[in-house]
Order: sequence, then structure tokens, then C-alpha cells
Amino acid sequence: MVATLDDTKRSAIGIQLADVKALQQLLIENEQKLLSEGLDSEIADRLRKFLEDDQKNLGIIETVIGQYGIQAEPKQSTKELVEKVRQSFQDSRLSLYEKVFEHELLKHKLVISGLTIHKAAQIVGADVLLAIGPLNTVNFENRAHQEQLKGILEIVGVRELTGQDADQGIWGRVQDAVAALSGVVGSAVTQGSDKQDLNIQDVIRLDHNKVNTLFTELLASNDPHKIQEYFGQIYKDLLAHSIAEEEVVYPRARSFYGDNDTQELYDEQNEFRVLLDEIKAISPSSPQFKDRVKQLSDKVGDHVRQEESTLFAAIRNNLSTQQSEQWATDFKVAKTNAQKELGVVNEGNKLA
Repeated sequence: MVATLDDTKRSAIGIQLADVKALQQLLIENEQKLLSEGLDSEIADRLRKFLEDDQKNLGIIETVIGQYGIQAEPKQSTKELVEKVRQSFQDSRLSLYEKVFEHELLKHKLVISGLTIHKAAQIVGADVLLAIGPLNTVNFENRAHQEQLKGILEIVGVRELTGQDADQGIWGRVQDAVAALSGVVGSAVTQGSDKQDLNIQDVIRLDHNKVNTLFTELLASNDPHKIQEYFGQIYKDLLAHSIAEEEVVYPRARSFYGDNDTQELYDEQNEFRVLLDEIKAISPSSPQFKDRVKQLSDKVGDHVRQEESTLFAAIRNNLSTQQSEQWATDFKVAKTNAQKELGVVNEGNKLA
């Protein structure tokens, strides 16, 4: 019987992603509070742009966590930091300079955390690197914001010390720094300066790409521990994905995709669940194990091809952009709830 192990490295990355989400939420709160400080129009405009970017980036981080497949809690130290910064922003004794300085430090912490996750993903596995890929856009955008915050700090600090404006040439230096970063910003999902919200096809395709990578890694591995690790992730990813599709996508698509085609998708996913439990009962050292995994991989591949061709076409032809994005949001919520529920199951019996 194969135990679907929760690898400690993957769990550690999951907690770090939870930290990043908590800090990103705090950034948004800070920017909303700073905008109530009576700033001049130029600085206020820049902060409003930060706020718009950070709200979109929070959505990207939530997508990455859903893709990664581990719904973790932030570290206690991160929770304490968040509370400390919240209190400091409510302290009327702190000057605007001191609050912006706290905000710039928070941006720096986020940049380093995000880049560390990226480097760790390179070590842990190709599926992890694929899942966290969109986080790179958030990392570089936070780095660009950090450069602009340095400019704001100089202006606000000089005003507080002298009552006069600083040399506005600072903005030119900041813009040069931002431009230098722009050449390395981007991801397969969020290209360009106007990041659009992901539609339902995007989020489903991300799941498809990840599970395909996991199958490839498992079938190529001869390490029993890695095989268990990969199968554990396949097990949880396929279950959470299927639950979200059957809650959000299939019932809504039936009216325009057709009863027979929709029912076929339901039936295929029921087959996946049966196969997953059958594989779970086989020793990974048995020759039968990889044979059954290959059988599951082929069935999932057929299912994916149907969804990405005919189902996706039907969605494009029948939904507006706004509707497709709303489906994506609902899918991510359903998948997150499923992952949390599966996490409870994992704690109970390790899916062994």
C-alpha cells in the first residue's frame, strides 16, 4: 500500500506561501490607510496605482496557493508581525515618513520571500516550479514598487525635516530603476502591465499542466520516496480539481455543452477516483504500480484534451469575459475549500 506522503520541503514552501499572502493583504491595508493621510496628488496617485497592483497581485498569490495544493496557515511570527505593523499604522505618534518606511520594509520582505520560494521550487520539483510560476510577476512588481517607495521616502522625509520639497529629480532615478526591472517581469499567465484576471480556462489549464508534470516526474523516477511524494500530490490535486469542476463548471456548462458530453466528463472523473484508490492500495515497488499510474495518466490525458478543445470552445462561445472570470473566482474558492477538507483527511489517516 502506498502512503501519500506530505513531503516536509513541500509543506515548508506551503507555509511560506501563506506568509506571503498574509503580508500581501497587509500591504493593501497599509496603502488604504496611507491614502487617508492627506498626501499630495502625485504621491497619492502612485499609492493608488500600488493599491490597484497589490489587489491584483493578491489574486495571483491565491491562484498560486491553489495551484500549489497546500492550504497552510502563516507562521506565528508572521501573524505577530502583521499585528505589530497594523498597530503602528494606527499610532498617531508615527509620522508619515515612519509609516512609509515600515511599508517599504514590508515590500522588501515580500520580495525576498517570493524569490526564496522560487529558488526552493527549483530544488524540490518541476511541478512545484510550474505551480509557483506566476508568483515571479508579483516578486518583480513588488521590487519595482520598492524602488518607487524609496523616492517617496526621500520626498516625505525632506519635507518633514525642512518644510521644503526635495529635488524632484528623484522620480527620474526611480523611473530608471523601474525600467531596468521591466525587462525581466512577466509570466505565462500574467504578461504585460495590464494584468487581466484569470478566466476559467486559465485556471483549469494551470491544473492540467501541473498534473501532467507530476505524472512525468513519477513515471521517470526510481526513488520510492519521490514516487510516494508525486503520487500524494497527484491524489490530492486530482481530487480537489474534480470537486471544484463538479461544483462550479460542469453544472453551469451543461445547458450549452450538452447533457451527454457533460455527463461524460462526470463519468471520467469518477473513473479517476476509483483508479486513485486502487493505486493507493498497491506497493510502489510493485511493477503493477507504474502500470496503473500510466493507465491513469492516459485517461486523464484524454479527459484534458476534451476539456481544452470542445469544453473550452463552448465556454468561449457562451460566456462573456466577466462571466468567465467569475467562474474562475468561484472555481478557486471551491478548490480551496476542497484542499482544506482534504488536508483534514490527510491529518487523520495520511491517505494510507
